[in-house]
Amino acid sequence: MTNKITAKTITDSEFFYGHKACAGCGGSLAVRIALKVLGERAISVLPAGCMSAVGFNYPHLCFSNNSIISTFAGTASMLTGVEAGARAVGIKNFKAVGLAGDGGTADIGIQALSGAIDRNDDILYICYDNEAYMNTGIQKSGLTPFGAKTTTTPSGENIHGNLRPKKNLFEIVAAHNISYAATASIGNLPDFINKIEKASKIKGTTYIHVVAPCPIGWGIPVNETIEIARKMIDCGLWYLAEYENGQFTLNKNPRDFSSIKDYLLSQGRFKHLDDADIEILAAQRDAKWAAIQKNWNTTKEEL
Repeated sequence: MTNKITAKTITDSEFFYGHKACAGCGGSLAVRIALKVLGERAISVLPAGCMSAVGFNYPHLCFSNNSIISTFAGTASMLTGVEAGARAVGIKNFKAVGLAGDGGTADIGIQALSGAIDRNDDILYICYDNEAYMNTGIQKSGLTPFGAKTTTTPSGENIHGNLRPKKNLFEIVAAHNISYAATASIGNLPDFINKIEKASKIKGTTYIHVVAPCPIGWGIPVNETIEIARKMIDCGLWYLAEYENGQFTLNKNPRDFSSIKDYLLSQGRFKHLDDADIEILAAQRDAKWAAIQKNWNTTKEEL
């Protein structure tokens, strides 16, 4: 049995570097870590979005493994073709991995992703979720949380940012009875690494949804990306979980939540929220956690 990959044992090789991402970019860290776990035999597919924009700049390609840009809607369908084509020509010991943002996954790419899961194609799909269409100017996506200010959900006297809750994509994916799905965060890299490694060894479609803050879109200092991701977990607005064999398992079960108000008001996108708005978000959080505690398994070891 091989040892699990850790910060001490992960490869020194880099497969995504020299890119043009903004300082403090959570998405670039998620992609870097994912490819370090998967290694040089990974074949990555990236749709239009932040990571393709910063990683494919002719003549400078920032991926040292085989990588290709897909259509915005076609990450999962291109992954299907890449995986099937590689097998057809006799390539072995590889992993086809998609690396797509929240808009390209939850909105534009959800049909292709649903189809791939339905076929149970042997692919790994990773959504790096920065909660808006950051590459094109910070527009609302289906994963933008309630109250967040974006260029298409501005805050004003009568409307305080986004009026809709964040789409529950993890459970939407799980509802397909997928082989394996998980949530993760760059605020807990050991957990993220473990889940990538696990998913890469499972036959069939696997999915990881990793929160990856964007300093510009979230309105935070560039040196606080990791810290804000951790606070999102600690205040209960994100959870670390897995879905496998028809069961949900919670990986981290906080005994007490930290202040949701402190988390929200530390970000420019939420500065306009009043106490009533914050109470709505707290109520949504509490209702979700009540359902989790009632219906999901819980791991014994807290991460």
